[in-house]
Amino acid sequence: MNIIVPVDFSQISLNAAQFAAKMIAGHYGATLYLFHTYEKSKDAQKARESMDEFRDKLKEGSMVKTETILEENDDFIECLERKIRHMDAELLVMAINEKNKFEQVISSSNSLRMIEKNLCPVLVIPSEAKYTEIKNVALASDFKDVRNAIPIVPVKRVLSLFKPSLHIVNINSEIYVSLNEEYLEQRRLMQEMFAEFNPEFYFITTYDFHQTLRQFIDDKNIDLVLTFPRSHSFINNLIKGNNTKKLVMESLVPVLAAHE
Repeated sequence: MNIIVPVDFSQISLNAAQFAAKMIAGHYGATLYLFHTYEKSKDAQKARESMDEFRDKLKEGSMVKTETILEENDDFIECLERKIRHMDAELLVMAINEKNKFEQVISSSNSLRMIEKNLCPVLVIPSEAKYTEIKNVALASDFKDVRNAIPIVPVKRVLSLFKPSLHIVNINSEIYVSLNEEYLEQRRLMQEMFAEFNPEFYFITTYDFHQTLRQFIDDKNIDLVLTFPRSHSFINNLIKGNNTKKLVMESLVPVLAAHE
């Protein structure tokens, strides 16, 4: 399993790399690639020394297989996109600074743009997050066309790293008493799709998605949230506001975003 973590030596990117290294410790089929771009050739030597030093630090006291990738390129997104395709990466781990206002972040958040690219699942690490064993995972779903909405193969590959308890939750303002036939069928499909994780299902009626999800995360001691943005123009729709944007920007626990 090839996992790429971009590093620009900011504290939040270094923290994301440390999180990823601890996450895959003991998984011998996984390789962590630290990815860095620089704009001028004169910066190459310094970048190489810094990357090697950080790589060695990550490997101290662990069996994590870690490699470094450095490229001279002034288009970070294009370079990263090409590298993901070339390496057939199965997971991209990135940082996000939730302290910035969204209007400031929308033009510069590489994490959100890589979610839009839909090349592989993107694990977004909050700036203050520290790795703890991932025991409980919440999968937030609207229970609509789940077979096509959820990229089951890459998501299950990531879940297999943790073998967590899986909590599948639907939060909306429509269900009052009982599930209709559509919801029951989608639940059956989800049960079948994630059978090896013995999922538990929750249907919560509320008008405040984010407050309810935050409470759910606290109540169930959730360590990771899965979300599946449907939009074909994710970044543009972020301006109007949607659940995935707010979740990625505001969550205090890591969020894994993957497109259908």
